[in-house]
Amino acid sequence: MEDIEAIAALQDPVRRRLYEYVVAQGREVGRNEAAEAAGVARTLAAHHLDRLTEAGLLESGSRRLTGRSGPGAGRPAKVYTRARGERAVSLPARDYRTAAELLAEAAEEAGLDAGLCAAARRRGEALRGAAAPCGGLDEAAEMLAARGYEPYLAGAGDAGGEAGEARRVVRMRNCPFHAVAERFPPLVCGMNLALLEGLLGTDGPVRARMDARPGECCVVVEDSKNKVD
Repeated sequence: MEDIEAIAALQDPVRRRLYEYVVAQGREVGRNEAAEAAGVARTLAAHHLDRLTEAGLLESGSRRLTGRSGPGAGRPAKVYTRARGERAVSLPARDYRTAAELLAEAAEEAGLDAGLCAAARRRGEALRGAAAPCGGLDEAAEMLAARGYEPYLAGAGDAGGEAGEARRVVRMRNCPFHAVAERFPPLVCGMNLALLEGLLGTDGPVRARMDARPGECCVVVEDSKNKVD
């Protein structure tokens, strides 16, 4: 019932806009910023952000947003990030996660990594259908967003790109297989890479490769002409 109540909290359109904005930033977001992004008053944004925190969809903390410290720096502001826990509702109740973990355990013990990756690549190709390989990073981001990976363009001076990223790449804030990948990282991350290779294509202008980072998907998508240093 807790998961149902948490998801029901997103039924309010303002609350949902605020949640989606916080999630999309991949960092702490203050009340003023969230209110401006959602086009509502700060007091209303604060109310909804706190409701989302009570529902377990966001986590809150406090820090100074001015970047200063000491006397005159101002009071710490309340900030919000996405909660780490997962929420899911199935009526009637289903437990696909346990089945996935059991299958992953059996595949790992039997050394079926290569067979799993081959099946994942075929599934990716089937999802792409008769379409040509992905035509570029923007198109890749659209395809990945449709499958829940929460992609974002980073690097080469993009806003939100990480320091030291010398070229534009697509990184992903969410792994749809996170729960199983935590228990069986080599197996599931390899499967994920193969799936995206099939989905995006391996003979087009983009390629998927492994580049694991904490809190993000283990795969990155880049221009196929790029070479790994």
